[in-house]
Amino acid sequence: MKKLAIFTIAALFALFAAGCKQKAAPKSEQNVNIAIQPSAAFIPLYIARYKGYIEEALKPMNVNVVWQDFESGPPMNQSLSAELSDIGVIGDVPTVRALSAGNTMKVVGIPASGADAYAMLSRADDKNFKSAANMKGKKIATVFGSTGHNFTTKLLEKYGLAFDDIEFISISAGEAQNALASGVCDAIVIWEPNVTRLVDSGAAKIVALGSETDLRGTNGFVVRSDYLADHRDIIKVILEQYHRAVSDIDSLDEQTLEKLSAALKITPKQTLKIAKKYNFSVSVSESDIASLQDTARFLVEIGNLDSAYNVSSKVDNIFTAK
Repeated sequence: MKKLAIFTIAALFALFAAGCKQKAAPKSEQNVNIAIQPSAAFIPLYIARYKGYIEEALKPMNVNVVWQDFESGPPMNQSLSAELSDIGVIGDVPTVRALSAGNTMKVVGIPASGADAYAMLSRADDKNFKSAANMKGKKIATVFGSTGHNFTTKLLEKYGLAFDDIEFISISAGEAQNALASGVCDAIVIWEPNVTRLVDSGAAKIVALGSETDLRGTNGFVVRSDYLADHRDIIKVILEQYHRAVSDIDSLDEQTLEKLSAALKITPKQTLKIAKKYNFSVSVSESDIASLQDTARFLVEIGNLDSAYNVSSKVDNIFTAK
């Protein structure tokens, strides 16, 4: 009996020790899938990527960063909806779509806003098209349902014109340069880095900038709601490292600047020039919410969204600048 008691105590001690070891073991490695696209609005995220800021900050949490490269916002939204991506940086129209009824997404930050990242361009040698006031009777091309489309409607309103006063031509962003050069249209409405690329090449001139209207050009950090609920700490780290990268823009090392410029397909000089057009705020302001609400209104107006909704109810403003 005495031997049995000693054995039982020893066994219990062994189980207790094993339990302690199990609690002290590190968490299993997990991934966070970050969707990114080559837009000047997301320059800090590229900097954070190239410098390894996010990987460094998440290493103690045993989180592996997976970078997912996309060409534009719509396929990023599809990836988020399919739970293949966890967080993405997208423009205002895809952001509003991501937050619409039936989708379980949240905006947790604003990577950038910049009205003057949007412009109406006419051909550089067109002496009759000097400002948006000359739009009447002209062929104006942009991506239907895009921020460029919204900007066009705001310019028409500013100059007391109706949509029927112009000939609207729907194109893809990749067709803009050829559409303008070939004479298919008199002007295009496009965004950076396309604006700077076309103007610097001598092919186009700016006839109107976003700041001439109430356009704000608000982009979004969009996260799956279920991922945010379980990994709020990870998302907060990503936003903090994005903010850290913002402060690097004015003093970028040559290697990082070269990588960044290659991703955007512009020169280093153009990269730094374009970056000044954006406010890389990260946190969500009331103005940002109002801007996204205006985008929702616009999409309903053109029939690209079933109904407007309260954007503020889709915001989880978890970033606070230190």
